[in-house]
Amino acid sequence: MSQVHPPKVGFVSLGCPKALVDSERILTKLRSTGYEVAPSYDGADVVVVNTCGFIDSAREESFAAIQEAMNENGRVIVTGCLVGEAAQIREEHPNILAVTGPQQYEAVVSEVQKAAPIDHNPLLDLVPAEGVKLTPRHYAYLKISEGCNHKCQFCIIPSIRGPLQSRPIHKVLREAERLVEAGCEELLVIAQDTSAYGLDVKYKPEPWKNEMVATRFRELCDGLGSMGAWVRLHYVYPYPHVDEVIPMMADGKILPYLDIPFQHASPTVLKAMRRPAHGEKVLDRLETWRNICPDIAVRSTFIVGFPGETDADFEMLLNWLDKAELNRVGCFKYENVEGARSNDLPGHVDEAVKEERWHRFMAKAQEVSQRVLAKRVGRDIEVVVDEVDEEGAIARSQWDAPDIDGCVFLNGETDLAPGDRLQVTVTHSDEYDLWAEPVRN
Repeated sequence: MSQVHPPKVGFVSLGCPKALVDSERILTKLRSTGYEVAPSYDGADVVVVNTCGFIDSAREESFAAIQEAMNENGRVIVTGCLVGEAAQIREEHPNILAVTGPQQYEAVVSEVQKAAPIDHNPLLDLVPAEGVKLTPRHYAYLKISEGCNHKCQFCIIPSIRGPLQSRPIHKVLREAERLVEAGCEELLVIAQDTSAYGLDVKYKPEPWKNEMVATRFRELCDGLGSMGAWVRLHYVYPYPHVDEVIPMMADGKILPYLDIPFQHASPTVLKAMRRPAHGEKVLDRLETWRNICPDIAVRSTFIVGFPGETDADFEMLLNWLDKAELNRVGCFKYENVEGARSNDLPGHVDEAVKEERWHRFMAKAQEVSQRVLAKRVGRDIEVVVDEVDEEGAIARSQWDAPDIDGCVFLNGETDLAPGDRLQVTVTHSDEYDLWAEPVRN
């Protein structure tokens, strides 16, 4: 239900003209977002106090203004030059909503939005609540962080995007909620390192649905899994805490699907890559996960021809792939990337050898995929429809991400629509795809 009146923000601005301009900019942003300005503490949903700490008298005035706002209203956000006294402010007022620094306009607006959320009004706003999307209406990518803390030899992402920067969990969950409210049936969770989510902010708790929720991978999965949409996890490093979400998959809360970039299986190559993994340990983890959630699908990507990779390393990879029985795999031939440290490693592999290894790898992957998919024949599974044409519908199962994995073909089913989710019986399989027909009640 839409709000009858937009939230009101009370504002106390102290200090020099520079602080006054900061206050004007914050208020401009708040007004453009739809907030009203309250002329007094009465009726204000939240109060912002823009402080000054230049001299002692200004500090005293700022502390007095904070005290007054807490006494008169109680829902207070402090910003401005007194941020150096944040510890004292929080000690004197443990119920303060937030303390931000000077010129942190977006931070203040974000804190106001947390304290007094404003409804999206489709009659007034030009941009839909869920934002502009380039994907079909029934699925969307949900980015939870930027950057990466790993130092893989072949990757330049950290130098481009910087270290891990996790989005606050309440913002991620609210974005997901808006997407689902707009008709999204599948949320594809992405980041450079999804399972490291929250590490950089020390898993800081944020307010969500009348409780404090930690900015952490497990809590994120738990929150997303309560929204009724498919939740698919991409770019997951197999840290120990990933084990905590496998029971959620077994319970149907999130999809039994993990996209993990293993890259190789040989300890020698993994060490040269500076990858945090070991082939034999991964096999043990896979077995444990499958014991908890037999339906779990694991997709991965690999690199062949990395500098120093020997014939023995490559054979080890093929044998590992056969044992691992990954559901979906992709493979890249190593190539130098400007700025990557691997460019200077010894033992670069001849291009013809890379090509030969790539073809052998893909042949093995196809063999494994055919073996795994054959086990699906005769089963009833849930699918989501992506396309419909004159021949029927093209759908995906819970084990298939859009564009990178396989399809489920529903021949002759032309009365379906993109986004439909339904139960089907698998009738046939090949190396990469399934064929099925709707379950008839």
